[in-house]
Amino acid sequence: MAKDKVVTFGELMLRLAPEGYMRFVQADKLGATYGGGEANVAVSLANYGHDAHFVSKLPKHEIGQAAVNSLRKYGVNTEDIVRGGDRVGIYFLEKGASQRPSKVIYDRANSAIANSTRDEYNWKEILKDAKWFHTTGITPALNDEVAAITLDALKAARELGVPTSMDLNYRNKLWSKEKAGKVMDELCQYVNVVIANEEDAKDVFGIEADNTDIHGGKIDREGYKEVAKKLKDRFGFDKVAITLRESINANRNLWSAMLYDGDDYHFSKKYDMNIVDRVGGGDSFGGGLIHALLKGMNSQEAIEFAVAASALKHTIEGDYNLVSEDEVLKLAGGDGSGRVQR
Repeated sequence: MAKDKVVTFGELMLRLAPEGYMRFVQADKLGATYGGGEANVAVSLANYGHDAHFVSKLPKHEIGQAAVNSLRKYGVNTEDIVRGGDRVGIYFLEKGASQRPSKVIYDRANSAIANSTRDEYNWKEILKDAKWFHTTGITPALNDEVAAITLDALKAARELGVPTSMDLNYRNKLWSKEKAGKVMDELCQYVNVVIANEEDAKDVFGIEADNTDIHGGKIDREGYKEVAKKLKDRFGFDKVAITLRESINANRNLWSAMLYDGDDYHFSKKYDMNIVDRVGGGDSFGGGLIHALLKGMNSQEAIEFAVAASALKHTIEGDYNLVSEDEVLKLAGGDGSGRVQR
């Protein structure tokens, strides 16, 4: 049986983090791993058995190769990664604990992908025979040229009949709300499935839910129905997925999501999570949702699979979600006991 080809496009970064819950100022050594929004999705999809392709630009030197190898290790196809430039982008992560939040410091200026040019990517060739294309709002935020490359990819996908998804993923350290709104407004014209969280729709498009306090852990489901409807009405998305995170503290979150398919609003069950590593949680949701839709699951099954996949990611160190389809289906089916499997 042929595997579905899925293509993702974005930046792969080096992650440097102190051990455990140490603060930056305490640490005398940093652990090195790799990750990035779209790369994380590709790893999830490869683990679910898809022919996952990740597209980016990375240096030819050993650090760039180590980043590529981190994807190959999990079966991601890297043949369309452009090699060149001098820098792999870096982010430093300090894990939060209890009432102390996690912190991220970026060192990604002039990374290889940020110095990409449109002529380095032949999207019609890259997307040939693809069944899905995914990217996020982080990638076009890097600069205007990368935003143009992202638009080229989405237009090529539309021309080839390839379904597309976009995680809004607003990052205020990369661009302003005004710039994000302008650029994403054009990109979203070519998107079939959009993924957002409690803040993204407000920050990027000024669309927000009533009666919700994300910092106080209060979420009103009815408000998010209206957010999803407004997004669909504005852009004509086939589906709108909104993740709903209720933060009790840095280690404990309540996690659920909603999928609006134009006919009905489908809410997942809610997971009470004790978090090992939060980074990549949203990406694992995206990977799970894409897999579920490609597998032909109905809307309720799809949102349950995506949320279960993401709940499991929160238990795994690093950016990548290293779980199988069977593990996700077991949790989605109601087995969250955590009992030892023998």
